[in-house]
Amino acid sequence: MADRPVDISGSLTGCGRLSARPLVLGIAVLLAVPCFAAPSGTLTTGSLTGLVTDTAGVPQMGATVFLYNRYDKLVQKTITSLKGDFLFEPLIPDTYSVRVSLASFVPALKRNITVLPGMQSVLAINMASVLSSIELVYSAPKAGVLMSDEWKWVLRSQMSTRPILRSLPGLEQHETSVFSDTNGLLRVSAGESSPWLAGGQPDLGTAFALATSLFGNNRFEFTGNFGYGMETATQTHGFRTTFSRAEAAGPEVKLTMQQADLPVRSGIAVGGQQNANLPALRTLSLTMIDRAQLADGIDIEYGASLESVTFFDRLNYVSPFARVSYDLGGRGRLAFGYSSGAPPIDLIQMDARDRRESLQQELAALSLLPRVTLRGGRAHVQRTENLEAGYQFATGSRTYSFGVYREIVRDGALTITGADDLIGGFDLLPELSSRSSVFNIGGYARTGYTAAVTQDFSDDYSLTLAYGSGGVLRTEERALESDNPSAIRRLLHRGQQSWITGRFNGVVPGAGTRFHASYQWTDYRALTPAHVYFTQSTNSYAGLNLRLRQPLPAFSGMPGRLEATAELRNMLAQGYLPITTASGRRMLLTHTPRAVRGGLSFIF
Repeated sequence: MADRPVDISGSLTGCGRLSARPLVLGIAVLLAVPCFAAPSGTLTTGSLTGLVTDTAGVPQMGATVFLYNRYDKLVQKTITSLKGDFLFEPLIPDTYSVRVSLASFVPALKRNITVLPGMQSVLAINMASVLSSIELVYSAPKAGVLMSDEWKWVLRSQMSTRPILRSLPGLEQHETSVFSDTNGLLRVSAGESSPWLAGGQPDLGTAFALATSLFGNNRFEFTGNFGYGMETATQTHGFRTTFSRAEAAGPEVKLTMQQADLPVRSGIAVGGQQNANLPALRTLSLTMIDRAQLADGIDIEYGASLESVTFFDRLNYVSPFARVSYDLGGRGRLAFGYSSGAPPIDLIQMDARDRRESLQQELAALSLLPRVTLRGGRAHVQRTENLEAGYQFATGSRTYSFGVYREIVRDGALTITGADDLIGGFDLLPELSSRSSVFNIGGYARTGYTAAVTQDFSDDYSLTLAYGSGGVLRTEERALESDNPSAIRRLLHRGQQSWITGRFNGVVPGAGTRFHASYQWTDYRALTPAHVYFTQSTNSYAGLNLRLRQPLPAFSGMPGRLEATAELRNMLAQGYLPITTASGRRMLLTHTPRAVRGGLSFIF
């Protein structure tokens, strides 16, 4: 039978013509489906429904059902009906998560629920007092779907002898965009700071961040910064690349590279070498972080960093971390965490929901260098082993939280001022952006706890009051017996001290200025190293701290927005521990130096 062109232009208006055999007419029609004026939602959206029951199979009315997208952002919320069922529609085809909460029952959570176009996914949810569960029963075509059972039977009954080799003009082919959902940030900043502390940079710095989706399934972020210390004539720069699956179905991988030149100190041979011959401080880290659901309501987030620090010697080490969270529903959230090495900044960043805030945190993490010290002319890196537990409970507009930790610090690093000509370059590492130095105080262990309450007055204003106790370092105001590094380490001993912190966040009406102000009341005759919690959101820092973010008017046609930032840390210079030398001179040890910094950001 000879091939004849089949004219179907009368039935497919504006779609052109296809040359095909009659036996594959059904396939040709399906290829032309986008040209039909199909009812809205029948091809491009899906739905999600389910039934909530107890262990006896009785439908539960009034259960709250939350629907989250692939980024764990709340999309919809509903209440189950008298029959215990619920429905979410229309839904864009994607991967979703469902959480069901009901008084007197443990919440149920189900991740990675796939919603397909024209299909309805059905869930069976069983609420229990110990372990609730959610099961995906089946997915079936929605009512009114163009691909009906009759069409499927016709296609099964036909045996095509050859595929369509080409299509005539008029049939459009849609391809997934390579790059989509792109946003970025460019920042120029200046001020006094310390790259050894989180968020610090040299005097002048330029930073950028870019995030985009690759083929709609992969998330790619690239950040970098370049800094220059005006007072010390040093340069630092670094790059960070992050890759993750958009549907959170795989691990997130981060690769970070940093390099810093040490400042020149006249008359001091750092590490036994003159400043002119000093090598640059180079760091390389590869971090993997992932999450999994152990059971309904029990999640684990875990990972590790393989880090390499090169300065005189090459130091290689692995820093594992993990956090297990148990959602107690109306009774709050319980979390346990463990970390070894540097504080798990990447684990803390997983709590960020806003992508633009995530870029801000990526830049802050990039500007944090490992705390490298010198001891006897050899390089060491501060490492912390931390075991932590936290509990958080919310009722109405008020949130209560409690955390406790046990911390062991090895090769602890502190900033010291006025010791260059006394200690010498075998035990002092010059600061990158100041005339101070980094000193290795050895190891110590401490325990502490924090209890806090946060009151939300509105979406824009909140007040937090926290009380806690933690390990501190004291000298009992004694003088050194001799001017050498070992005498300073012997002089320091651990103590326990209480503190109170107040924090107020808000937005100035009209101006749109966002501010975060905090102050810590404690005895500043002792040195209080800050502990970074990763099982709760309450953290306390020494002294008076203020952070401002001011939106600026944009130029006509500008695709993004401008924002001015200012950060003032420890404005009253509190928490400085004085040490009197055997010769009567005075040195200062501190963990959180005063810092003032401002910048201008372009966000798109």
